[in-house]
Amino acid sequence: MSPLISAAELSSLLDEPTADQAVPVLLDATTLLPGESLDIEAMFIQGHLPAARRFDIEAFSDPDSTLPHMVPSQGRFARLIAALGVGNDSDVVFYDQSGIVSAARGWWLLGLFGHDRTRVLDGGLPAWRAGGYRLEQGAPLPPRPAHFTPMMRTTRLIGLGDMVELSRDAVAGRADATRLLDARSRGRFEATSPEPRAGLAGGHIPGAASLPFGELLVEGRCFRPVEELRARFEAAGVMQGDRVVTSCGSGLTASVLSLGLAVAGYEAGAMYDGSWTEWAQAPGLERATGSGVAHVGAVS
Repeated sequence: MSPLISAAELSSLLDEPTADQAVPVLLDATTLLPGESLDIEAMFIQGHLPAARRFDIEAFSDPDSTLPHMVPSQGRFARLIAALGVGNDSDVVFYDQSGIVSAARGWWLLGLFGHDRTRVLDGGLPAWRAGGYRLEQGAPLPPRPAHFTPMMRTTRLIGLGDMVELSRDAVAGRADATRLLDARSRGRFEATSPEPRAGLAGGHIPGAASLPFGELLVEGRCFRPVEELRARFEAAGVMQGDRVVTSCGSGLTASVLSLGLAVAGYEAGAMYDGSWTEWAQAPGLERATGSGVAHVGAVS
């Protein structure tokens, strides 16, 4: 089953669930990217999918980390997701008010903690609105709490130490090296455009390839056809059977690459959750730029 669901498919499922597919829990995972200033809570109240609940990515992050969007503990995740009515047997559909980025992060997190019955609304709320499907307004009714037992897949999460080793292997050109994909814009990747976080150096992890997440999407919202996705991954050096680690600025848009890999029929691979925000601040590490390699330390 594809990790994506169209607005038409979802509308039919909500109206007429089947023996194989129950009515899913709908979760609005919208969050703000750096530089954005929308009131996403007010927007949710003004119009959301029927019976949808808010999945707050900031809450589903490690509150003790100085880095943004780091994976929470298993206990914290289990408590918060169960409070939204999601149990181990629940079907879940994530969506985003503007496109797909935040929904992809929700999909990836649930998969990390062992839940596979999860899909993403392709095109997000704009696709739902364009289809003329029913919306609800106001605060949703409190869900019936569920029980969720996490089964964390540790191989899907990469830390800084592991990433240093993977970077060395990629730079050395080892045939079995893990493919490292960076979802940020090419300007940020090459250090020709500034990072959105003040004081953070530009560039990329040595050995990584650039694949801006937007190249997988049509108008920034819907995924391209499978063959087009495969062509873009192959152009970035990824072939069927390769192990892949995705990264971005803070673990959000990297989720789009991970989801795209799954849509294209590849293994979704792992994610370097600290991403460029951690790497660029780590003392003693190198950063690659469009014109070579420069030494970096902490943020100035």
